[in-house]
Amino acid sequence: MKQVLPKADPERAIGNVFAAARGRLPGAGLVPQIRASAFEVYERTGLPHRGMEDWKYTDLRALIGGVLPLAPRPDTEALVRAKVSAERVSVDQAVKLVLVDGIFAPELSDLGRLKNQVVVRSLREVLENSAPGDMAGLLLSTTSDSAISLNAAMATDGLVITVVDGNAVKRPIQIVHVATGVSVSTFTRSYLQLGKGAHAAIVESFVSAERASGYQANDAIIALVGNEASLSHIRVAAAASDAVNISSAIIAVGARAKLDLFSMTCGGSISRYQGFIKLAGEGTKVSANGVNLIRDELHADTTMVVDHAVPHCISREKFRAVIDDCGRSVFQGRIVVRPAARKTDANLTTRALLLSDQAEADSKPELEILADDVTCGHGATSGALDNSLVFYLRARGLSEKDAKMLLIKAFVGQSIEEITSENLRDFVTAQAEHWLQAGR
Repeated sequence: MKQVLPKADPERAIGNVFAAARGRLPGAGLVPQIRASAFEVYERTGLPHRGMEDWKYTDLRALIGGVLPLAPRPDTEALVRAKVSAERVSVDQAVKLVLVDGIFAPELSDLGRLKNQVVVRSLREVLENSAPGDMAGLLLSTTSDSAISLNAAMATDGLVITVVDGNAVKRPIQIVHVATGVSVSTFTRSYLQLGKGAHAAIVESFVSAERASGYQANDAIIALVGNEASLSHIRVAAAASDAVNISSAIIAVGARAKLDLFSMTCGGSISRYQGFIKLAGEGTKVSANGVNLIRDELHADTTMVVDHAVPHCISREKFRAVIDDCGRSVFQGRIVVRPAARKTDANLTTRALLLSDQAEADSKPELEILADDVTCGHGATSGALDNSLVFYLRARGLSEKDAKMLLIKAFVGQSIEEITSENLRDFVTAQAEHWLQAGR
């Protein structure tokens, strides 16, 4: 029997926020109807809670103390503060696209550096000016996941990026999400389409401007990777220490294509990154890796579902977590092998490094294999620093702090080294080292 829980105060408040925001949400024609349908999907379950298997470790119904009003459009002062924060996380040689409080800010972006083979529009522009129908339904598509449905209902803006067939984008495209407000919520949604044989690297950074605090961010990205295309998607979330960040990625990968996915969370009081990757064409290779860097009483959840729908595909997942103080890291990884997906080669490993007695790591690797003739495996470990290695390094002149730091860097580096681009690998390494230095 399906469990039905009474609506909690935050859920009722979300309904009020949606009702109050409807007049401000962009979209003409069928868009309001699509939004209403998405909100109905959300309302069937409400805020994710521990009664849902996929959310059992991150009970938003219990963790979110209240629902915040939609952030106002950023004013001049907010844009100035956002510019400073966006520059602080700039990737070398990248084309930067900035979203401030859920609204695209072209004046802070590098649109002029894009070549003709890359088309960038704001979601708001597309929803307001395109002919209603299929495109709006695609951009605001939803799933049974209530967080994604709520995102579709409330999305204020985002980016629609198209890379034409055969185009290799030389510069990384960096999407910077900047929060400037206090006790407000933002909902952003982006859509990325890589044509046949196209290549691109997308970096998403989540940061907060000076004086921003207590905000909630709900972001989603939908990506379609064409046949023989290649996509690198790097995500680094460094939200304010009292902020909530919920991010979702829905990615479909075509035949003989390649996807390199990496996510790092090093901020936010409550964070959840969930990826749903479908290998939809034969001969596809997917590498999905990540790191959670957690201290104090922060909570970070990474949930990854890799769905092998066709034969002869390869997937690899390597996740690492470093947890200090009373922090809690969650990793859920599920590999699904459909009946037709013969000759699947899939592997998942997750390891957690606990730096205090109060630190907590929850790992749940799963295999759901419905086909014969496959090679699949998973493994999960957690533990403290190896004292014998610390002793070995101290015997060679390092202080205890430096010895431990060196070992932690090496542990995190096992996941970061999977990033193929040296430039992007250096960027992520610098962000991780910044987190480590802050805790010394």
